[in-house]
This record gives sequence, C-alpha cells and structure tokens, in this order.
Amino acid sequence: MNQKVNDWLDAHKQDLLDDIKELCSIPSVRGEAEEGKPFGDGPYRSLNKALDMVAGYGFTVKNYDNYVGTADFDPALPHALDILGHTDVVPAGEGWTVTEPFHVIEKDGRLYGRGTSDDKGPLLCSLYALRAIKETGTPLKKGVRVIMGADEECDSADIEKYYAEEEEAEMTFSPDADFPIINIEKGQFKATLSKHLTPDPRTPRLLTLDAGVAVNAVPQKAVIKLEGLDLDSPEVRNIMKEIDSKCGTTTSVTAADAITVIGRSAHASTPETGKNAGLAAIELVLALPLFESDQVRLLGQVPKLFPYGVTDGSGLGIKMEDRVSHDLTCTLDLYHIDPEYMEFQFDVRTPLMANRENCEDAAERAVRDAGFDWETAGMIPPHAVSGGSDFVQTLLKSYENVTGLKGECLAIGGGTYVHDLKNGVAFGAVLPGIDTHMHGADEFFDIENIMTAAKVYAEAILNLCG
Repeated sequence: MNQKVNDWLDAHKQDLLDDIKELCSIPSVRGEAEEGKPFGDGPYRSLNKALDMVAGYGFTVKNYDNYVGTADFDPALPHALDILGHTDVVPAGEGWTVTEPFHVIEKDGRLYGRGTSDDKGPLLCSLYALRAIKETGTPLKKGVRVIMGADEECDSADIEKYYAEEEEAEMTFSPDADFPIINIEKGQFKATLSKHLTPDPRTPRLLTLDAGVAVNAVPQKAVIKLEGLDLDSPEVRNIMKEIDSKCGTTTSVTAADAITVIGRSAHASTPETGKNAGLAAIELVLALPLFESDQVRLLGQVPKLFPYGVTDGSGLGIKMEDRVSHDLTCTLDLYHIDPEYMEFQFDVRTPLMANRENCEDAAERAVRDAGFDWETAGMIPPHAVSGGSDFVQTLLKSYENVTGLKGECLAIGGGTYVHDLKNGVAFGAVLPGIDTHMHGADEFFDIENIMTAAKVYAEAILNLCG
C-alpha cells in the first residue's frame, strides 16, 4: 500500500464526506426531458455539480451533452482503465425515519440519504482515490478515466451515448455494488401483464389500487380505494389484522374510502429481503367482502402467478438455478388497477442457464393462460468475466491488501453499468455483510466503509496503472 496516498485520504476525510453530502442533496431522479436536459432538471444539476467538483480537483473534464461526463487523470497517458459510476438516483420512496431523503446527515458513524451508497458516495470514493494519487505526485504509467453517467437507474441512455462516441477501455470497474468483486451478473427481463375491463358499478367494489415507484424495486407502499364498504366494521378490521399477520405488513384506514398498506422495499435483485406491499394489498382486496366482478375474479389470478413471499418464479413456471450464478428471482413491483384497466410490471433476474424458451416463453404462457395480455422488450443476456484474469486477480489482491479480508468472485442478480462491457466488473464499494438499504428508505453508507473503499480504489489504480 502507498502510505503517502492513504495519509492524504485520511487528512481529507471531511472534504470527502462534505462532497458526498453536497452531491446527495440534489434530488437527481429522472424527470421530463427539457432542452439541454435529456433526463430532466435533477440529473442535469447532479451531473454538472459532479463535473464542477472534479474540475476543482484538477482533472480534465468533458461533458457529453449532459448525458454523461468524464474526468481524466492525464489525457496524455494511454487510456487503460475506466471507472464507471452514476450521479442519478431512484425515487425517494416512503418510510424514511432518520432524515429526509435529500437532506444528508451524519449519525452513528453513517451518512444517511438517497444516493449515499448508490452511487454518489462510491463514485466520490473513486474520485478521491484518484485525487489522492494526483495531489501526492504519485506517478501513473497508464491513463485512468472516471465516467459519470446520469441515467443508470432508468434506461442507461447516457452510457449508450458515451460508447457510441468513445472506445471501451481495456479494463473497467464500477463502484456500484459490493466488495470483494462481482464478475457475473445475471440476465434479466421485465414484462407487463395487463387487461382492459368492462366497468361494473355494483358495490362493494374496488375503485383503485396503486403500488410501486420503479420496476426494479419491491414496493413499500400500496393504496387501496373502495366504494360501498364500511372500513370501520369489525369484519374489515379483522381481515386487515389477518393480512398483516400473514404478510408482516402494517395496514391502516387512511380515509373513509382508503386503506394504506406499508411493507418493506428492496432491490429487485434481492426481493426476498422485502415485504411486497402491492401483493399484500391484493391479498387484502381478495379477502374483503366485495362484489365478485370480472375485475375481482381476474385479480385472483395474480397471487397464483406471484404468491406472496415467493420470489423464485415458480408461479410463472420459471424456477431454475445453476451452480455458478445461482437461482432465478422474480418480483412484481408496479401496480395499477381501476374499474376499466389493470396493469402490473415484474422484474426477473435469470441465471446463466436461462434462455428465451425456458424463461421468457414459459412466463408468457403462464400469464396468457391466467387471462392477461403480455408485453416485454425481451431478455437481457447475462454478463461474465473470467475470475482468473490478471485484471480480476489484481483487483482482488488490492482489496485483500487494504482490508485484510479474503477476496472472492461473486455472482449477483443486479445489473450494473459494466453489464455490456467485455472486460468490466463491479468492484465495491459496500463491504461484505452490510445492507445499506439501496433503493429503500434510510439508505446509508458507513463512514469507515467510505474511507476503506477510497483506499481500496487507490490501491487498485496504482496496481493496475502505476
């Protein structure tokens, strides 16, 4: 390890924390496109704040039409390593208790706020690692570029634009997941099941059910509106208690005609860690004494396709696993129901053995057999980089040298920025065994983890390019 670089990082700890707080204060959730702002005002402001920061660090910066920005250690060096992060975030969501989502605070050795661990905090850890190398005068023989995108959480149109103009580096890592290293990312596909309905005015009836903020996040909140049902009756109250007991949710009457269900959000790559408020809300609706309309009968098919608490795709007939990339996961995350229409969107993360026939086609058959219409953009293939490559082994040794922990290759269900890059892996920044609530309420990043990640990245950059 380079002690001079590590000493610099320790001396600038507060600067790093302050920059994370400032960048995370910008609500960079994708919005409506505007002139010069392809992903809306929030991502525009966040990207440009990041570029202003790194220009102040002394790097050469470039803005690609507010889609993506870059910071080069030394443009004169042959380009060898890209570090790929993002400045956009998922929506704030519900259930924050420690702080407001975009008011970052330091508490109990942690920074709390949206984006602290996904991905503004880790991005700044890598930038500070490069800054420490630069300001200590530590030489590099190969060029290093930090790429900062503004649309990772949605369509990744930022990176499409970047790689349409620039060549992929010989090595790329993304500080947008977990340590030690992720060299296998599952494939995935998203699909919509829907149905147009003939309105039935007979009561008691369901007026609306809405849940979810993103197709890649287990919904934490669902809101049900009903007509012609006494929500204060003992029967309804008992049913609510039964559903809460079964699902681990918290259900309450929030208006004369409305019930709110609160569960626990989770990333779609690990849906088993959440409590799906949307599915719990459907269980509740089906248990209430409503008129048995076509709407209610069709809604009854949903728990058969997506049983509460079951995230292995068995309801769709696509349960599978392999030794290297492990099991398939499936979660229903976006919900809208009204008297004329119902629509749901789900997210599937597929092991290496999955293909169109045994996964996508099988799911479509199950959905259509249940009476729904089907729509999908198709499957995204998995991503794998050899764990024995010099690149991966150097990253693992850098991690071990700094942390003293055993390095190993991992497979995940999440898709990162490197998914389509030939020699790209996800490398940190979260240490093993820590759930930072990415995509959920009270997202955080441990300050000790922040400093460790910055030192790991500095070690890796020096070992790869020094």
